[in-house]
Amino acid sequence: MIRVHAVALRSGLDREANAAAARTAVLRAADDGAALVVLPEYAAAFDPRGVSPDQAEPLDGTFVTALAEVAERTGAVVVAGTVLPGARPERAVNAVVAVGPAGVLGTYRKVHLYDAFGHRESERLEAGDPAAPPLVVPVGDLRVGVMTCYDLRFPEAARRLVDAGATVLAVPAAWAAGEHKADHWATLLRARAIESTAYVLGATQQGRGVVGGPAVVDPQGVVLDGRPDAGADGPERAVADVDAATVEAVRERNPSLVNRRYRVLPGGPGLDMG
Repeated sequence: MIRVHAVALRSGLDREANAAAARTAVLRAADDGAALVVLPEYAAAFDPRGVSPDQAEPLDGTFVTALAEVAERTGAVVVAGTVLPGARPERAVNAVVAVGPAGVLGTYRKVHLYDAFGHRESERLEAGDPAAPPLVVPVGDLRVGVMTCYDLRFPEAARRLVDAGATVLAVPAAWAAGEHKADHWATLLRARAIESTAYVLGATQQGRGVVGGPAVVDPQGVVLDGRPDAGADGPERAVADVDAATVEAVRERNPSLVNRRYRVLPGGPGLDMG
């Protein structure tokens, strides 16, 4: 069994304060025995009106350095949202880093920019390459695939991670508020778990402009802990013990991944979002 924490934070624009909050969250999780800690999208810097290039910093900046230090201290793997500089000065990158005791394990740059429900991430951010190798990192006998927020609405994003060996999907998010949005978050977390026969860990921003609480969902779509349908003030974390044997047993009983007849490949309309 591996203990996991999916954490809710209230990040702002103060990098030092955000790094301190992330460090505290990881230390608290590690004290509870967690080997995997998932923090929200934009944990490094968040503005509900839209994160800009002003909030970007490189991987050796304040936030990721703090994650690396606390991961080395605790032995935990930490998955968290950050903002990286873009290729052009007027653009930033919505990214998720996976950090372990030995340092940065990998970086995922958000492929599906949030150009929906009246928002336009593509006006400030550049999209990740959909053909980039999926980010899947080992944590004990589990393999953790990384996606973020709006990616959750695209089942092929989860399926590509599963094809790369993921048994757990980590989903940092800053789920924008709106009509039915908390229900969407809760429903989509469970749907991705059921169709992927994988655990899903959702970590959320809280406060103004966002909804949805943290959750740990099992491979049959059962919420083990958390309140994914919460409003802006849900619980601080969702905690559960997960294991590869459960995934294996569910996939044996429900071999939908084996029985499918379609592959997922990069490509399609709407990919030029930069």
